Amino acid sequence: MSPAALPPCPKVVPRAEAAARLAALRPGRRVVFTNGCFDILHPGHADLLARARALGDLLVVGVNDDASVRRLKGPTRPVNPVADRMFVLAALASTDLVTSFAEDTPLELIRDLRPEVLVKGGDWSVERIVGREVVEAAGGRVLSLPLLPGYATTGLIERILAARGGT
Repeated sequence: MSPAALPPCPKVVPRAEAAARLAALRPGRRVVFTNGCFDILHPGHADLLARARALGDLLVVGVNDDASVRRLKGPTRPVNPVADRMFVLAALASTDLVTSFAEDTPLELIRDLRPEVLVKGGDWSVERIVGREVVEAAGGRVLSLPLLPGYATTGLIERILAARGGT
């Protein structure tokens, strides 16, 4: 049995409409952008997103689509499809706009959205953050925020599998 269709969510925006929607929300506000797979949302994600949101007035989250996650994480991922992942992210108070991207990196999305602040988790050094040059060239800031210790999607999946006997 397949899950029911998700109800519409105004924070979830198709990629083609993201820049226009953000332009309508942006005047007088500082935009923060972060991205990731967000395959199984956990406290580490919620903490990072809340701290990212505190750096500006609007938080935009770019989510890797399913094919992109498979290329980055392997054939067993994602656990949850992109529509589900975006819906859950949009339910968080910290997020203002959620969209997806098909590429392996969010570079084109960052170019289109032009955030003033670009954030990734502490497992990314600032020098390795994709889009850093674009944001800094426009006078913005790029930050690598410390992660909440003990939380990672891969570790969570491994614990679930171990609890089920590896099946």
